Amino acid sequence: MSGNTIGTLFRVTTWGESHGPAVGAVIDGCPPRLDLSAADIQKELDRRRPGGLPSASPRREEDRVEILSGVFEGKTTGTPISLLIRNRDADGSAYDGLRNLFRPGHGDFSYQAKYGIRDHRGGGRASGRETAGRVAAGAIARKIIAEAGITVSAWTRELGGIIARPLSLATAETSPLCCPNPEAEERMVKRLAEARTAGDTLGGIVEIVVRGCPPGLGEPVFSKMDADLAAALMGIGTVKGVEIGAGFAASRMTGSACNDPITPKGFRTNHAGGILAGITNGSEIVIRAACKPIPSIARPQETIDLQGRPAVVTIGGRHDASVIPRIIPVCEAMVAIVLADHLLRQRAIGR
Repeated sequence: MSGNTIGTLFRVTTWGESHGPAVGAVIDGCPPRLDLSAADIQKELDRRRPGGLPSASPRREEDRVEILSGVFEGKTTGTPISLLIRNRDADGSAYDGLRNLFRPGHGDFSYQAKYGIRDHRGGGRASGRETAGRVAAGAIARKIIAEAGITVSAWTRELGGIIARPLSLATAETSPLCCPNPEAEERMVKRLAEARTAGDTLGGIVEIVVRGCPPGLGEPVFSKMDADLAAALMGIGTVKGVEIGAGFAASRMTGSACNDPITPKGFRTNHAGGILAGITNGSEIVIRAACKPIPSIARPQETIDLQGRPAVVTIGGRHDASVIPRIIPVCEAMVAIVLADHLLRQRAIGR
Protein backbone atom coordinates (compact mmCIF):
# COMPACT_ATOMS: atom_id res chain seq x y z
CA MET A 1 0.00 0.00 0.00
CA SER A 2 1.48 3.36 -1.00
CA GLY A 3 1.01 6.63 0.84
CA ASN A 4 2.25 5.46 4.22
CA THR A 5 5.27 7.78 4.43
CA ILE A 6 5.54 11.51 5.13
CA GLY A 7 8.59 13.75 4.91
CA THR A 8 11.64 14.47 2.75
CA LEU A 9 14.64 14.31 5.10
CA PHE A 10 12.81 13.38 8.29
CA ARG A 11 10.72 10.49 7.00
CA VAL A 12 8.02 8.70 8.97
CA THR A 13 6.33 5.49 7.86
CA THR A 14 3.49 4.08 9.95
CA TRP A 15 2.30 0.47 9.79
CA GLY A 16 -0.23 -1.87 11.38
CA GLU A 17 -3.98 -2.33 11.70
CA SER A 18 -6.52 -1.73 14.43
CA HIS A 19 -7.01 -5.42 15.28
CA GLY A 20 -3.69 -6.82 14.16
CA PRO A 21 -0.95 -7.81 16.61
CA ALA A 22 0.63 -4.34 16.71
CA VAL A 23 0.98 -0.89 15.19
CA GLY A 24 4.10 1.21 14.91
CA ALA A 25 6.35 3.53 12.96
CA VAL A 26 9.76 3.66 11.30
CA ILE A 27 11.58 6.99 11.41
CA ASP A 28 14.42 7.55 8.96
CA GLY A 29 16.56 10.68 8.91
CA CYS A 30 16.64 11.42 12.62
CA PRO A 31 19.96 13.11 13.42
CA PRO A 32 22.46 11.14 15.53
CA ARG A 33 23.34 11.82 19.18
CA LEU A 34 19.83 12.98 20.09
CA ASP A 35 18.89 11.96 23.64
CA LEU A 36 15.97 9.53 23.32
CA SER A 37 14.33 7.01 25.63
CA ALA A 38 11.09 5.05 25.61
CA ALA A 39 9.86 7.37 28.37
CA ASP A 40 10.16 10.38 26.02
CA ILE A 41 7.77 8.67 23.61
CA GLN A 42 5.54 7.12 26.24
CA LYS A 43 4.41 10.40 27.75
CA GLU A 44 2.92 11.42 24.39
CA LEU A 45 1.30 8.03 23.81
CA ASP A 46 -0.32 8.23 27.25
CA ARG A 47 -2.14 11.37 26.12
CA ARG A 48 -3.61 9.55 23.12
CA ARG A 49 -4.49 6.15 24.54
CA PRO A 50 -8.13 5.20 25.23
CA GLY A 51 -9.74 4.95 28.63
CA GLY A 52 -10.66 7.40 31.37
CA LEU A 53 -11.85 10.36 29.30
CA PRO A 54 -15.47 11.62 29.03
CA SER A 55 -15.52 10.91 25.30
CA ALA A 56 -13.33 7.80 25.23
CA SER A 57 -13.88 4.23 24.11
CA PRO A 58 -13.86 1.63 26.90
CA ARG A 59 -11.12 -0.22 24.99
CA ARG A 60 -8.07 -0.43 27.24
CA GLU A 61 -4.66 -0.34 25.61
CA GLU A 62 -1.43 0.19 27.54
CA ASP A 63 0.22 1.53 24.38
CA ARG A 64 3.66 0.61 25.70
CA VAL A 65 6.26 1.56 23.11
CA GLU A 66 9.23 -0.64 22.32
CA ILE A 67 12.27 0.85 20.56
CA LEU A 68 13.61 -1.87 18.29
CA SER A 69 16.42 -0.02 16.52
CA GLY A 70 18.19 3.27 15.99
CA VAL A 71 19.00 4.03 19.64
CA PHE A 72 22.15 3.02 21.52
CA GLU A 73 22.87 3.87 25.15
CA GLY A 74 20.13 6.49 25.20
CA LYS A 75 21.14 8.30 22.02
CA THR A 76 19.98 8.09 18.42
CA THR A 77 22.52 6.59 16.05
CA GLY A 78 21.35 8.21 12.80
CA THR A 79 19.99 4.89 11.54
CA PRO A 80 16.28 4.07 11.15
CA ILE A 81 14.34 4.06 14.42
CA SER A 82 11.72 1.30 14.56
CA LEU A 83 8.92 1.64 17.12
CA LEU A 84 6.46 -1.11 18.12
CA ILE A 85 3.18 -0.71 20.03
CA ARG A 86 1.36 -3.97 20.66
CA ASN A 87 -2.43 -4.28 20.51
CA ARG A 88 -3.32 -5.88 23.83
CA ASP A 89 -7.10 -5.37 24.02
CA ALA A 90 -8.35 -5.92 20.47
CA ASP A 91 -11.68 -7.74 20.06
CA GLY A 92 -12.29 -8.42 16.39
CA SER A 93 -15.32 -10.61 17.10
CA ALA A 94 -17.46 -7.50 17.63
CA TYR A 95 -17.08 -6.83 13.90
CA ASP A 96 -18.10 -10.26 12.59
CA GLY A 97 -21.47 -8.91 11.46
CA LEU A 98 -19.76 -6.27 9.33
CA ARG A 99 -17.77 -8.65 7.15
CA ASN A 100 -20.19 -8.21 4.26
CA LEU A 101 -21.53 -4.73 5.04
CA PHE A 102 -20.20 -1.25 4.36
CA ARG A 103 -20.32 1.16 7.30
CA PRO A 104 -21.49 4.68 6.37
CA GLY A 105 -18.83 7.32 7.02
CA HIS A 106 -16.00 4.76 7.17
CA GLY A 107 -13.43 3.80 4.56
CA ASP A 108 -15.00 0.37 3.97
CA PHE A 109 -16.54 1.19 0.58
CA SER A 110 -13.56 3.14 -0.78
CA TYR A 111 -10.98 0.58 0.44
CA GLN A 112 -12.97 -2.22 -1.22
CA ALA A 113 -13.15 -0.21 -4.44
CA LYS A 114 -9.39 0.46 -4.43
CA TYR A 115 -7.95 -2.88 -3.30
CA GLY A 116 -10.73 -5.43 -3.76
CA ILE A 117 -10.14 -6.52 -0.16
CA ARG A 118 -10.46 -4.89 3.26
CA ASP A 119 -9.95 -5.62 6.93
CA HIS A 120 -13.44 -5.26 8.39
CA ARG A 121 -12.20 -5.42 12.01
CA GLY A 122 -12.41 -1.86 13.22
CA GLY A 123 -11.45 -0.45 9.83
CA GLY A 124 -8.01 -2.06 9.71
CA ARG A 125 -5.51 0.43 8.37
CA ALA A 126 -8.13 3.21 8.22
CA SER A 127 -8.77 2.98 11.97
CA GLY A 128 -7.82 5.76 14.34
CA ARG A 129 -5.63 3.13 16.03
CA GLU A 130 -3.04 3.82 13.31
CA THR A 131 -2.41 7.25 14.80
CA ALA A 132 -0.52 5.73 17.74
CA GLY A 133 2.46 5.34 15.39
CA ARG A 134 2.20 8.99 14.38
CA VAL A 135 2.21 10.16 17.98
CA ALA A 136 5.25 7.99 18.75
CA ALA A 137 7.12 9.45 15.78
CA GLY A 138 5.95 12.93 16.69
CA ALA A 139 7.58 12.59 20.10
CA ILE A 140 10.93 12.23 18.35
CA ALA A 141 10.18 15.18 16.06
CA ARG A 142 9.37 17.27 19.15
CA LYS A 143 12.86 16.65 20.52
CA ILE A 144 14.44 17.79 17.25
CA ILE A 145 12.48 21.04 17.05
CA ALA A 146 12.88 21.68 20.79
CA GLU A 147 16.63 22.05 20.22
CA ALA A 148 15.74 24.99 17.97
CA GLY A 149 13.41 26.47 20.59
CA ILE A 150 10.20 25.46 18.79
CA THR A 151 7.15 24.23 20.72
CA VAL A 152 3.82 22.86 19.54
CA SER A 153 0.66 22.90 21.64
CA ALA A 154 -3.02 22.40 20.91
CA TRP A 155 -6.39 22.57 22.64
CA THR A 156 -10.09 22.10 22.05
CA ARG A 157 -11.51 25.13 20.28
CA GLU A 158 -14.95 23.63 19.71
CA LEU A 159 -16.84 20.42 20.49
CA GLY A 160 -20.38 19.56 19.47
CA GLY A 161 -21.02 23.16 18.41
CA ILE A 162 -19.88 24.58 21.77
CA ILE A 163 -17.13 27.14 21.24
CA ALA A 164 -14.47 27.67 23.91
CA ARG A 165 -13.31 31.25 24.19
CA PRO A 166 -9.82 30.83 25.69
CA LEU A 167 -9.53 32.10 29.25
CA SER A 168 -6.36 30.29 30.27
CA LEU A 169 -4.35 28.10 27.97
CA ALA A 170 -2.65 26.66 31.05
CA THR A 171 -6.08 25.36 32.06
CA ALA A 172 -6.22 23.32 28.86
CA GLU A 173 -3.12 21.37 29.92
CA THR A 174 -4.91 19.91 32.94
CA SER A 175 -8.42 19.76 31.48
CA PRO A 176 -9.88 16.30 30.66
CA LEU A 177 -11.06 17.70 27.32
CA CYS A 178 -8.01 19.97 26.77
CA CYS A 179 -10.38 22.92 26.94
CA PRO A 180 -9.10 26.37 27.99
CA ASN A 181 -12.51 27.45 29.34
CA PRO A 182 -13.99 25.56 32.34
CA GLU A 183 -17.53 26.82 31.71
CA ALA A 184 -17.45 25.72 28.09
CA GLU A 185 -15.93 22.38 29.09
CA GLU A 186 -18.78 21.72 31.51
CA ARG A 187 -21.26 22.18 28.66
CA MET A 188 -19.12 19.99 26.38
CA VAL A 189 -19.15 17.12 28.89
CA LYS A 190 -22.93 17.37 29.14
CA ARG A 191 -23.25 17.43 25.36
CA LEU A 192 -21.05 14.33 25.09
CA ALA A 193 -23.21 12.46 27.59
CA GLU A 194 -26.33 13.37 25.62
CA ALA A 195 -24.77 12.17 22.37
CA ARG A 196 -23.61 8.88 23.88
CA THR A 197 -27.08 8.25 25.36
CA ALA A 198 -28.58 8.89 21.93
CA GLY A 199 -26.12 6.46 20.32
CA ASP A 200 -24.50 9.31 18.43
CA THR A 201 -21.14 11.09 18.18
CA LEU A 202 -19.81 14.66 17.99
CA GLY A 203 -17.22 16.53 15.98
CA GLY A 204 -15.07 19.50 16.95
CA ILE A 205 -12.24 21.87 16.13
CA VAL A 206 -8.65 21.67 17.39
CA GLU A 207 -6.45 24.77 17.46
CA ILE A 208 -2.69 24.27 17.20
CA VAL A 209 -0.11 26.96 17.94
CA VAL A 210 3.60 26.80 17.12
CA ARG A 211 5.83 29.13 19.12
CA GLY A 212 9.49 29.93 18.61
CA CYS A 213 9.59 28.99 14.94
CA PRO A 214 12.29 31.02 13.16
CA PRO A 215 11.57 32.82 9.90
CA GLY A 216 12.65 31.14 6.69
CA LEU A 217 11.28 27.58 6.99
CA GLY A 218 9.28 26.24 4.05
CA GLU A 219 9.71 26.17 0.30
CA PRO A 220 8.37 28.83 -2.07
CA VAL A 221 6.26 26.82 -4.51
CA PHE A 222 5.29 23.15 -4.18
CA SER A 223 6.37 22.48 -0.61
CA LYS A 224 5.06 25.58 1.12
CA MET A 225 5.01 25.33 4.90
CA ASP A 226 1.26 25.95 5.05
CA ALA A 227 0.64 23.42 2.27
CA ASP A 228 2.68 20.73 4.02
CA LEU A 229 1.05 21.43 7.38
CA ALA A 230 -2.42 21.28 5.83
CA ALA A 231 -1.56 18.04 4.02
CA ALA A 232 -0.21 16.46 7.20
CA LEU A 233 -3.31 17.36 9.19
CA MET A 234 -5.68 16.38 6.38
CA GLY A 235 -3.88 13.03 6.39
CA ILE A 236 -5.56 12.34 9.74
CA GLY A 237 -8.70 10.36 8.98
CA THR A 238 -11.07 12.51 11.02
CA VAL A 239 -9.91 15.91 9.70
CA LYS A 240 -12.12 17.45 7.01
CA GLY A 241 -10.84 21.01 6.97
CA VAL A 242 -7.76 23.07 7.88
CA GLU A 243 -7.31 26.82 8.14
CA ILE A 244 -4.24 28.86 8.98
CA GLY A 245 -4.25 32.30 10.55
CA ALA A 246 -7.43 34.17 9.64
CA GLY A 247 -8.32 31.22 7.41
CA PHE A 248 -11.72 31.46 5.75
CA ALA A 249 -12.38 34.75 7.54
CA ALA A 250 -9.68 36.30 5.33
CA SER A 251 -12.04 35.96 2.37
CA ARG A 252 -14.40 38.40 4.08
CA MET A 253 -11.71 40.97 4.96
CA THR A 254 -10.31 43.88 2.99
CA GLY A 255 -6.64 43.94 2.11
CA SER A 256 -6.04 46.81 4.53
CA ALA A 257 -7.58 44.78 7.36
CA CYS A 258 -5.97 41.45 6.43
CA ASN A 259 -2.39 42.63 5.89
CA ASP A 260 -0.18 42.40 8.99
CA PRO A 261 1.68 45.71 9.52
CA ILE A 262 5.44 45.26 10.01
CA THR A 263 7.19 47.20 12.77
CA PRO A 264 10.80 47.21 14.04
CA LYS A 265 9.57 44.85 16.78
CA GLY A 266 7.85 42.46 14.36
CA PHE A 267 4.39 42.00 12.92
CA ARG A 268 1.66 44.00 14.66
CA THR A 269 -1.05 41.40 13.89
CA ASN A 270 -0.99 37.80 12.72
CA HIS A 271 -3.76 37.23 10.22
CA ALA A 272 -1.21 35.34 8.11
CA GLY A 273 -0.87 32.75 10.87
CA GLY A 274 2.92 32.95 10.87
CA ILE A 275 3.39 32.04 7.20
CA LEU A 276 3.85 34.31 4.17
CA ALA A 277 4.32 32.99 0.63
CA GLY A 278 4.66 29.50 2.07
CA ILE A 279 7.61 30.46 4.31
CA THR A 280 7.51 31.11 8.06
CA ASN A 281 7.82 34.76 9.12
CA GLY A 282 8.76 34.29 12.78
CA SER A 283 5.29 34.91 14.19
CA GLU A 284 3.29 32.20 15.94
CA ILE A 285 1.91 29.62 13.50
CA VAL A 286 -1.81 29.28 14.19
CA ILE A 287 -3.74 26.37 12.68
CA ARG A 288 -7.26 25.04 13.18
CA ALA A 289 -8.33 21.52 12.19
CA ALA A 290 -12.01 20.63 11.81
CA CYS A 291 -12.75 17.04 12.89
CA LYS A 292 -15.85 15.15 11.79
CA PRO A 293 -17.97 13.07 14.17
CA ILE A 294 -16.82 9.47 14.58
CA PRO A 295 -18.87 7.43 12.07
CA SER A 296 -19.32 4.39 14.36
CA ILE A 297 -22.71 5.13 15.90
CA ALA A 298 -25.12 2.85 17.76
CA ARG A 299 -28.07 3.80 15.56
CA PRO A 300 -29.52 2.05 12.49
CA GLN A 301 -28.01 3.34 9.24
CA GLU A 302 -28.86 2.69 5.63
CA THR A 303 -26.16 0.89 3.65
CA ILE A 304 -25.50 -1.92 1.14
CA ASP A 305 -23.72 -5.26 1.32
CA LEU A 306 -20.83 -6.51 -0.84
CA GLN A 307 -23.31 -7.55 -3.53
CA GLY A 308 -24.86 -4.07 -3.64
CA ARG A 309 -28.09 -5.11 -1.95
CA PRO A 310 -29.77 -2.65 0.47
CA ALA A 311 -29.20 -3.30 4.14
CA VAL A 312 -29.35 -1.67 7.56
CA VAL A 313 -26.35 -1.62 9.89
CA THR A 314 -25.95 -0.80 13.57
CA ILE A 315 -22.37 -0.52 14.80
CA GLY A 316 -21.34 -2.47 17.90
CA GLY A 317 -17.90 -2.63 19.45
CA ARG A 318 -16.16 -0.01 21.59
CA HIS A 319 -15.92 3.51 20.25
CA ASP A 320 -15.28 7.09 21.31
CA ALA A 321 -18.13 9.59 21.41
CA SER A 322 -15.76 12.15 19.90
CA VAL A 323 -12.20 12.20 18.60
CA ILE A 324 -11.60 15.09 20.96
CA PRO A 325 -9.45 15.23 23.03
CA ARG A 326 -7.54 12.11 21.91
CA ILE A 327 -6.93 13.64 18.48
CA ILE A 328 -5.06 16.60 20.01
CA PRO A 329 -1.69 14.84 20.48
CA VAL A 330 -2.09 13.43 16.96
CA CYS A 331 -2.48 16.93 15.52
CA GLU A 332 0.51 18.11 17.52
CA ALA A 333 2.56 15.16 16.28
CA MET A 334 1.81 15.80 12.61
CA VAL A 335 2.73 19.47 12.95
CA ALA A 336 5.97 18.56 14.77
CA ILE A 337 6.89 16.05 12.07
CA VAL A 338 6.47 18.66 9.32
CA LEU A 339 8.46 21.24 11.28
CA ALA A 340 11.29 18.78 11.98
CA ASP A 341 11.48 17.89 8.30
CA HIS A 342 11.61 21.53 7.18
CA LEU A 343 14.11 22.42 9.88
CA LEU A 344 16.47 19.71 8.65
CA ARG A 345 15.90 20.74 5.05
CA GLN A 346 16.82 24.33 5.90
CA ARG A 347 19.99 23.18 7.66
CA ALA A 348 20.87 21.09 4.61
CA ILE A 349 21.12 24.20 2.44
CA GLY A 350 23.49 25.79 4.94
CA ARG A 351 21.33 28.60 6.32
